[in-house]
Amino acid sequence: MVAALEGIMILEILVALVLGALLYHFLFKGKDETLPMGDGWWGAGQRPDEENEEIRPFTIETSDEELKDLFRRIDETRYAEPLEGSRFNYGFNSKHLRKVVAYWKEGFNWKKQLEILNQYPHFKTKIEGLDIHFLHAKPKNLPAGRKAKPILMVHGWPGSFYEFYKIIPLLTDPTSHGLSDEHIFEVICPSIPGYGYSEASHKQGCDGIATARIFYKLMRRLGFREFYAQGGDWGSMICTILAQIAPSNVKGLHLNMVFVMSAKLPVVLSIFFGQRFPGLFGFQEEDVRRMYPFMKKYFYYMMKESGYMHIQSTKPDTAGCGLNSSPVGLCAYILEKFSTWTDPDFRDYEDGGLERKFTLDDLLTNIMIYWLTGSIVSSMRFYRENIGGGLGTADHDKLPVKVPTGIASFPNELVHCPLLWAKQKFLNILSFSYMPRGGHFGAFEEPELMAKDIRQFVGKVEQK
Repeated sequence: MVAALEGIMILEILVALVLGALLYHFLFKGKDETLPMGDGWWGAGQRPDEENEEIRPFTIETSDEELKDLFRRIDETRYAEPLEGSRFNYGFNSKHLRKVVAYWKEGFNWKKQLEILNQYPHFKTKIEGLDIHFLHAKPKNLPAGRKAKPILMVHGWPGSFYEFYKIIPLLTDPTSHGLSDEHIFEVICPSIPGYGYSEASHKQGCDGIATARIFYKLMRRLGFREFYAQGGDWGSMICTILAQIAPSNVKGLHLNMVFVMSAKLPVVLSIFFGQRFPGLFGFQEEDVRRMYPFMKKYFYYMMKESGYMHIQSTKPDTAGCGLNSSPVGLCAYILEKFSTWTDPDFRDYEDGGLERKFTLDDLLTNIMIYWLTGSIVSSMRFYRENIGGGLGTADHDKLPVKVPTGIASFPNELVHCPLLWAKQKFLNILSFSYMPRGGHFGAFEEPELMAKDIRQFVGKVEQK
């Protein structure tokens, strides 16, 4: 009797989903809307009659007083003992946290990292009232008669522009790294407003659309009429919106995270029947491996990993208050993501697997960017601005993307988006690559793999 009732309930849910998908399909299919670019002002006070558009050189610097304050706060940290055998299943294990903090104090050389950060030219410029930071890396040995291809690369949370430091030389100087010089890039990496060295908005509503528009204005200010755009995490959303508001300027869109909110019939049917009939939906063996069992791989996984998202989408200032005061708390909060989002199995490692893909120098450099700029609260607000009103409710969520698109699908990404699902939104996919390894932080984890995928995608765009 119980089994029969469960079967009826499942059938009713399936019918409801199919009917909903059909209604959506027929009501909205064929609508060919564009996303208005709009305008905005996010600076303090009223918008002036004119804005200074000067592009100013910028050097990342730190005072001795800032470092003294950091180490004083580190010394005053109160640790809570972890549960026996918990490893990283309750979050960042405090026993390993002590080891990371000890290295932060005794082994980490911030002055050396400053030299690394400043190896590329950095700049700031005012756009819509905010001082926007970006680095601009140009090729040093461009062959005569050749032009570098401009590519905008946008980070996410809890990352920064530093995520791209290992991939930049592979794009700007490929021959020195054993790659063909067929495609040579100049790389522009901005900081999202409120992240790192980009000024935070003084007003509510500075969301992904506003950020995409700001970065569009940045690229035009730099003199680029056409350019490529690449991103994961928030960078994926921002670059996708950029392709929606300026399709004639974005020559190609390369993403290493795709999150499609769709109730279209093919998507709904693929969820229920894709494991049994994969060929019917164009699923490869790798799709089936990543997607099923569906409840475990999607629903239960997101329940485990999305608590931070709910907090930051509702009350970022409350949670951010403590993180902005405690460098060790900030370190634990951010580095836990670099553990689990790189590989969910790292939860079962005593050290969270952190140094299997990253060095502590690289991880702590990212932490220092957040700490020294005091940007954790404003970075968390970006969730409130974008999904505080509900997932999938924004105008850009409902509009297609027609710009040539390449997708690098990493096996340990938070949520796998198969090609069928991606096609519901991205109508001109030239490349869909099942990456052999890697997780959420593609360019940071696997710069060689990412660079090769970007290059092969650009080659397909150039051939069209």
